Amino acid sequence: MLSSEGSDVARLDEQVRAWVEAPNFWHLGTVNPDGSPHVTPMWVDVEGDFVVFNTAIGRVKEENLRRDPRVSLSCVDADNPYDRMMIRGRAVQFVEGDEAEHCMDRLAKKYVDTDRYEWRIPGERRVMILVELTHVRHVVGVEPFRAGILPRM
Repeated sequence: MLSSEGSDVARLDEQVRAWVEAPNFWHLGTVNPDGSPHVTPMWVDVEGDFVVFNTAIGRVKEENLRRDPRVSLSCVDADNPYDRMMIRGRAVQFVEGDEAEHCMDRLAKKYVDTDRYEWRIPGERRVMILVELTHVRHVVGVEPFRAGILPRM
C-alpha cells in the first residue's frame, strides 16, 4: 500500500487508487493560521500519482494550503465504517484557469453525474490542488497500538 523506499514520498497502490477513484467522500484536513484543524468533506480523484481536489480561490482550505501545504485525507467505506483509509501529504501544485474549471466538471461527472459543476457562484475562480502523498494507511477494525505503547504482558 505504501511504497516510500526511504524517501518522504508515497505512491498509490491499486487498493488506495481504487478508493480514491471511487466516488467516496473524503474529509480533508488543513492547518488554520492559529494551528487549529480545519476539516471539510471533499470530492477527490487521481491525477497520475497525485490525489487531486478542487476548490474556489479564497476558501479557507485553499488559503491554509498556500501557507502550510500539509494535508490529511480520510475516508470510511460506506458499507463498513470500520474499514477506512487515511492519507497524509502536501499540496505541491495549484492550477488555476481552464484546467481547474475542467477538473471541477470531471469531479461533478464522477460524483453527481452532471457534465458541468452546477453550483458555481458568479465571480468565483476555481483552483485544482494536487497532493503529493507522504503516508498512506488502510485500517479495518480496531487500529493496533504503535510499538512500545502498551506494556509487555
